Amino acid sequence: MESSESLPNDRSTAILIHSEDLPAKPGKELRQRDSWTGKFDFLLACTGTAVGLGNVWRFPYLCYKNGGGAFLIPYLIMVAFSGIPLFFLEVALGQFTKLGAIKSWNGICPLLSGVGLSTIAIVFYTMCYYAVILAWALFYLFQSWRTVLPWSTCNNTWNTPACESDYTTLKGTNMTASEANLTSPVIEYWEREVLQISDGIHDIGGVRWELAGVLLLAWFICYIAVFKGAESTGKTMYFTATFPYLMLFILLIRGVTLPGASKGIEFYLKPNMTKLIEPQVWIDAGTQVFFSYSLCIGVLLSLGSFNSYGNNCLRDTLIIAVINSGTSILAGFAIFAALGYMADEMGVEVKDVAESGPGLAFIAYPKEVTMLPVSQLWASLFFVMIFLLGISTLVTDTLALATSLGDVWPVLFRGGKYRKEICIGSCCLFCCVVGLSMVTNGGMYVLQLFDFYGASGFALLWAAAWQCVALGWFYGGNKFYLAVEDMIGYKPSTFFVLCWKYFSPILCFAILMFAIAKYQPLQYNKTYDYPTMGHAIGWTMAASSIICVPLKAAWVLYKSEGATLAEKYRRSVAPKIEFARARFDTENKMDGGSDESLPPLNQYDGNRECDAVNKEASM
Repeated sequence: MESSESLPNDRSTAILIHSEDLPAKPGKELRQRDSWTGKFDFLLACTGTAVGLGNVWRFPYLCYKNGGGAFLIPYLIMVAFSGIPLFFLEVALGQFTKLGAIKSWNGICPLLSGVGLSTIAIVFYTMCYYAVILAWALFYLFQSWRTVLPWSTCNNTWNTPACESDYTTLKGTNMTASEANLTSPVIEYWEREVLQISDGIHDIGGVRWELAGVLLLAWFICYIAVFKGAESTGKTMYFTATFPYLMLFILLIRGVTLPGASKGIEFYLKPNMTKLIEPQVWIDAGTQVFFSYSLCIGVLLSLGSFNSYGNNCLRDTLIIAVINSGTSILAGFAIFAALGYMADEMGVEVKDVAESGPGLAFIAYPKEVTMLPVSQLWASLFFVMIFLLGISTLVTDTLALATSLGDVWPVLFRGGKYRKEICIGSCCLFCCVVGLSMVTNGGMYVLQLFDFYGASGFALLWAAAWQCVALGWFYGGNKFYLAVEDMIGYKPSTFFVLCWKYFSPILCFAILMFAIAKYQPLQYNKTYDYPTMGHAIGWTMAASSIICVPLKAAWVLYKSEGATLAEKYRRSVAPKIEFARARFDTENKMDGGSDESLPPLNQYDGNRECDAVNKEASM
């Protein structure tokens, strides 16, 4: 261990990593840990992971569903008291420890290190189903290049006699399409041709090989973007994180110029203050913040670990928060302008064409583009935007998973010339194989299980609450506050400490209790009720991440040294990563203290583990 004499005079960090955390002797040198190669790589990567499909197809729907403009009140409260503080916590923790989700929490609080395992389970489930959505987007993109959009007419082999492409006949009848026993060619194309959906999850059926092919293509693109680690990911983000904004502005400008657009925007923002007394509104606001900010899935922590120690992560956090929430609100104008036009053309209310999730991306908007001139162009632009929004998130999720596993098995991921590339490729291939279950005839039912249970609000809120407890109470919110001050060079607001210790965990536990109390069994399309076996599979996925926290805590207590439970507890909550600053030494001596009252200091540059192993291997 280096002595305190090796410390420079400027800001520095002291990290104590116990010897058992160092990897075993590999016999070969480890490659240095990744770091960002460009000034804006981290900012764009965080933007790419935080700004995704949830901003485009989930936020606008939740906004109109939960009181329009009034929904912005609980949403912004959740952003201020949970979204931004937790985003800052995860990024700063990664930057401080230079470790991924698993090892960082093990160093901060071994007793609650199961939080890291929980986040890895959540990000795995997210990756598996997220790639399938990208496969759908690619499938629609390729179909958009046909002379006639296949979802625009009823003259196809998959259409039924109830298919009707001209809804103008409904104008003035005060009847919806369902009341007139009519179905849209867009819906029939989605369900009968793209999904070829079965009657239920009990009938999985065969693999849709066209979808399997584009799923493989989506994972191949992801692998090309991430196989070199932070180096290739950072460069990819310069395109994938910025180009969707060009698409969004084009669609926004076109949307607001359509007849009926104002009707849709009014419906989107018209405030209904009475909605604020409903618990479900606050649940939706909280879960939307966690989904859209990519909290508690280990991604932000891993991305932050590639930063230099002195990076101003607070500035980056605030910039990304403004971009994220601003994108959500902006997307609402673009989407509901288009929905207002659709409602005007069809002679129905906006609520009859407003959809959430896949229904918006693969039913409502494809229907809208068929009403526009040069529909192939607008369809292509929309699905390019959907794919780029999604691929940026998938790339950073994959990088986070590889980073966390690489910290646990550094020899496997960084030990040889091509080991990182092979291991990342293996992760992508495994997720692709799991995703094949979601491109079968019953795949949509499987995907909803992954979305609702595996990467659900239950698991996210559980992980968020316990990571606040681990850092705010066991490690010490004030001590981490000092570490953050040392990194960024100035004192951040003490509001963040209050959030880490009080506001964020209380909000997370409260919303979690509300969500459990208001739990409604999962349905597909509000008509299909999942069987008991389906719910059992879903809750097993949720439990696989939730149970990581208590199981790991019990294991750490059992393995801790001590004659009594109290001694074992004290050792299990003692952090393996400590912080002190050189100026503390001066202050301590001025107070008459001794060097022994301070922990030893040693400079940490993010690659000390590699250096220790390489030195051992050369002996």
